[in-house]
Amino acid sequence: MSYRITDPCNGCGACGRLCPVNAIRGEKNTLHTVTRDLCIECGACGRVCPLHAVTDPFGIVCTLVKKSEWERPQFDNKTCMSCRICIDACPVHCLSLSGAASPNDPHGYPYMAEEKTCVGCGFCARECPVEAITMVVSR
Repeated sequence: MSYRITDPCNGCGACGRLCPVNAIRGEKNTLHTVTRDLCIECGACGRVCPLHAVTDPFGIVCTLVKKSEWERPQFDNKTCMSCRICIDACPVHCLSLSGAASPNDPHGYPYMAEEKTCVGCGFCARECPVEAITMVVSR
């Protein structure tokens, strides 16, 4: 399954510019399409479409969400085991691992290195084996 772009699309290109895997194709002012084999179902295209022309894999029309209201990962360093799975799961590579927290704690912890790059997909939180990541709207 993948996201799909429907007839209301006016070809503005917002979805294609944001897609982290370049799965969206189309000329300016024409209906765009999603390449099913490339789509990773991050949902970014649906959150930026001003015309509600994107449906999720279940056929539900996506809603435009201001980028300032997108959920972003919040890390619980007390639970985190520094495995880096979240960093590897991020399709836009916006997470990084810090240096050692202190002399008493030699572990590095994940943090948002490139906040503007984050598409709010939540893959990091879904893949975390110890549930140390929560997706929240940061104000």
